[in-house]
Amino acid sequence: MFDYRNNLKRILNSTEGDEKSLKNSLNAIKLVLGMIGESRENGADGELDPKVIAQINTFLQGITKLIERPGNKDAKKTALGALHKLTFDQNITANFGKQLGQLDQAIQSSEETSSAVNRKIFEEALKPKKEKVRDYRKGRRYTVIRALKGADLINDNGEVVFEVNESQIHDLNLKSGDIVEAIPLSDGLNEAEVLRVVGYRKLRSRDYDKIEDFKYGVVQGTPGNLSVSRNIHGERLTINHKPVIVTLDSSYYQNGSVHLEDGSIVDLAWYTGDVRLKKDPASAVQIRWIYETEQPKRISKTKKEKSSRENTQKLAQLDMNLHYQRVGIAVGDNQNEAVLEGIVNRYNGIAIPIDAFEGKKKVIENQIKDLDIVILVTAFAAHDSTWNIREFASKYHVKFAVSSSKGYQVFERALYRAENGMPAYEGNQQLEYKMLKNN
Repeated sequence: MFDYRNNLKRILNSTEGDEKSLKNSLNAIKLVLGMIGESRENGADGELDPKVIAQINTFLQGITKLIERPGNKDAKKTALGALHKLTFDQNITANFGKQLGQLDQAIQSSEETSSAVNRKIFEEALKPKKEKVRDYRKGRRYTVIRALKGADLINDNGEVVFEVNESQIHDLNLKSGDIVEAIPLSDGLNEAEVLRVVGYRKLRSRDYDKIEDFKYGVVQGTPGNLSVSRNIHGERLTINHKPVIVTLDSSYYQNGSVHLEDGSIVDLAWYTGDVRLKKDPASAVQIRWIYETEQPKRISKTKKEKSSRENTQKLAQLDMNLHYQRVGIAVGDNQNEAVLEGIVNRYNGIAIPIDAFEGKKKVIENQIKDLDIVILVTAFAAHDSTWNIREFASKYHVKFAVSSSKGYQVFERALYRAENGMPAYEGNQQLEYKMLKNN
């Protein structure tokens, strides 16, 4: 006789304490036990038809999985298919028709529970992530020749064999002369994937064009009128020892996703031998990389406001009162300072501009120690000034937050977070900003 004990054990072990799971288990067990009793009464040494045994076994597997994972589509399909086949047997239908009907309805109405969903999420999280398989045996060695964007890979004869995109170069921080192992991309005719850096050799000056770059430049302006003149440290962009302002195209996109706007952070590059550097140096400069930073949502303006103070009065106001606390505004230059001071004044605070990008560490400390709040305004927070300000804010118990750009709403939210003890960085968190009612 077919041994049902293991199947019954699996059903019991998979049964949870909720009512639906208990009912499903009870109906399944009653059905199995009834079939066993029926088979004994019919003689033939209590043996069932092999087809019926196979259908019962499939049904038990499906119902067990369904009890373990309520609402699972595959389990419902398996259990219902086997259940419907069992109804073709007249003896089973005659004795268990009512129970089969109830079980059919229970299976069809089975839905995912929160515990089942949580279990699924937990199991997916525990699954080891498949790392990209790289066969280093297939990689061949090439020398990197850096370009303004990306790089060329040359062989021992000095011939360009492959091109490498800027994202790989930026991640690996490759420079001219680096020796790498690379393999061709399957979907690219002359593009390659760099597997690893294995060495470096000094190139002759005639073998490559020298490049200079300007890292972490801060983009400022409005669409159609964007430019870079300083970086996040407040250092000026200079070419041939002369300060330069480079205009940028606001329609420029990187990889079809990251685009330029006020507050963007970019790396610029140019060939030192470019003849345009003498008369028009800005025309020789190219954007090498745009960093992905959180930017404020832009609100289109239908008309130009008369003044920043009038503008602040028209916008919705947060539920906040600074009660004449001293608010230090750390900005890399003096642009938009009046707007930011207007926001602080709007919430009854005393705005105090502080110089966070120039001067020694002691100068920054002296500016911060007498403040109540300090807001660091920068679209790129991972630099020395941030750590200095955070250090002194913590030392003197000054409330601190970071505004990712000079945008009105971004700065206002940073001020709110500092005042209410919320996270200094907004990032992708879902934070609640209470608005003033009847504003």
